Amino acid sequence: MPKLRAALIALTMVAVGVTPAHAATQPSLTVERGRTQPVFSYADAVREHVYVESSVDSDSDGKPDRVRVDIIRPKESGPGLKVPVIIDESPYYDNSGRGNEAERKVYDAAGNVTKFPLYYDNFFVPRGYAVLNVDMIGTTRSDGCPDVGGQADVLGGKAVIDWLNGRATAYRPDGTPAVADWTTGKAAMIGKSYDGTLANAVAATGVRGLETIVPISAISSWYKYQRSNGVVYNYDYMSWLGDYVDSEPTAKCAATWARLDAQDGDDTGNYNDFWAERDYIAGSLADVSKVRASVFAVHTVNDLNVMPDNFSTWWKALADRNVPRKIWVGQYQHVDPFDFEGRRDLWVDTLHRWFDYWLLGVQNGIMREPRADVQSSLDRWTTQRDWPAPLALKIPFRPAADGSFGLVPAKKGQTATFTDIRQSEEAMVADVGTAKPGRVAFTTGELPLDLRLSGTPVVDLRVALDKPTSNLTALLVDFGEDTRIDWRRGQGITTLTEESCHGESTASDDACYKQVVTNRATRPLEIVARGWIDVQNRDSLRTPSPLPAGTYGRVSWETLPHDYVFKKGHRLALVIAGTDSTYSDERATGANVTVDLAGSKVLLPLALSTLRSTDVPKDTSRWSGPRQLDLPEPENTFF
Repeated sequence: MPKLRAALIALTMVAVGVTPAHAATQPSLTVERGRTQPVFSYADAVREHVYVESSVDSDSDGKPDRVRVDIIRPKESGPGLKVPVIIDESPYYDNSGRGNEAERKVYDAAGNVTKFPLYYDNFFVPRGYAVLNVDMIGTTRSDGCPDVGGQADVLGGKAVIDWLNGRATAYRPDGTPAVADWTTGKAAMIGKSYDGTLANAVAATGVRGLETIVPISAISSWYKYQRSNGVVYNYDYMSWLGDYVDSEPTAKCAATWARLDAQDGDDTGNYNDFWAERDYIAGSLADVSKVRASVFAVHTVNDLNVMPDNFSTWWKALADRNVPRKIWVGQYQHVDPFDFEGRRDLWVDTLHRWFDYWLLGVQNGIMREPRADVQSSLDRWTTQRDWPAPLALKIPFRPAADGSFGLVPAKKGQTATFTDIRQSEEAMVADVGTAKPGRVAFTTGELPLDLRLSGTPVVDLRVALDKPTSNLTALLVDFGEDTRIDWRRGQGITTLTEESCHGESTASDDACYKQVVTNRATRPLEIVARGWIDVQNRDSLRTPSPLPAGTYGRVSWETLPHDYVFKKGHRLALVIAGTDSTYSDERATGANVTVDLAGSKVLLPLALSTLRSTDVPKDTSRWSGPRQLDLPEPENTFF
């Protein structure tokens, strides 16, 4: 049986142009220890560019937009040695740059790229891959106007996959047709933020040839990126972002920016056809049911740029359809796993094995390993079967009139009231034991054991208003002096001068990048999970329904997901308030909100087998909590 298995693996490798090291008699990929080896010269690699014709005309000039594709591939690649492709499609190649060091493309006199941002080219080209840096439509050297998640963004990337598989046309700079006769047609898409979003979007079209994607801090629903249950994070953001990534004068795409502003529904915050086009889970252009690619997702639970519900809802939808998948969940802000302290080598090796398996069929065991790597505290990474923690149970925690928060329901008729005012999260969580007009707060006593939250809490309130609607904010807070990741400063990392190298270098494109360390801060609390809703969107994101004044209605919504350990001796708190000025541009409604405590609860996904009421003690002393807080507003790096 071992000999038969070895023979089958050898046949698989030959089928895709891979041969074991001892059998290499002509240019071929080499595999040792379940990994392709660097046998091709990076310095001698072919560097070229083509223009792929898309199916859209986003700038309305009467011609299909052409997508600029910069290519680096082994010199030996061609009809006799076909290689797979790794694609990073991005709108940032000539503005923000890519990676922690903000690298941009650098071109030679012939217009070919001599410096490809990031390490993908340096590492993977010597191992027998082509790497393509694709300029998203409307950016850098591609035609058209950015569509900010819409049709042009999505179909431009799809056209590149189609070209690699002979289904679309491309042209060289001199206008002659370009044929991708050097590739197997098997492609991966990878990237952080907008780049990873494009990977999600193209995969959700079901395009054939896209075998795997690695979306990092990526959007799966642009509505979730800019809205939470009717609450608007930023007004006129989509047109602003489109104009930002298009480095040409604003006038060129002014009609596009006007269309985005007219269609985004900022005046209501509702979900509409504009957002459906930009929804890759259940949208009108792309949706998760079409995904053919495997998915290696990476996100961080403190990412308050691309909010983490973008990965949790995408992940669940993939799981529901049994899509082959893997995930890393970190504790930083908007940070690439290449810059997770102490895990750079592991990340590059894991990514290497993932691509080798999915693009070359190398049997390296990666799909037999635990699916999830999860960081649940400062220095604690765990490897587990899935995410959320498979044994997490939704435990109902209940607020009470005495300010406690535990497993025992409040008595019938008990209520709490506050007014929807606009205030910061810092103001919401300060001095929680003292009554304040703009919020109500409930805390446990000191916890006698660690409680690990893993997944998405659900806030389920019964409320009455004296106006048709109110914005509601729910915060889950860990009170307890502790040293935690300071994700509020520098995204959670500080860049050092020392470098590490991953791949081969040339004089114009080196494979070395500065190392980082995790920022740490000792504070008396951490806001763990947060969530928002406009009460009139409690039943539908498309069709608002005002709550009749003085009438109780149920308002249930998910907070952002998290993975976090509430330590023994700390206190867990729920704060309910109105409009959150830290993360929303909304105006407060001024509504008076009455919460029926007996009819309200929060479901917390806790990784444990049982929980008794004695495990969540009451605080009989009416604990006040810290009064003076220093919670810096997170730095918002969006790329």
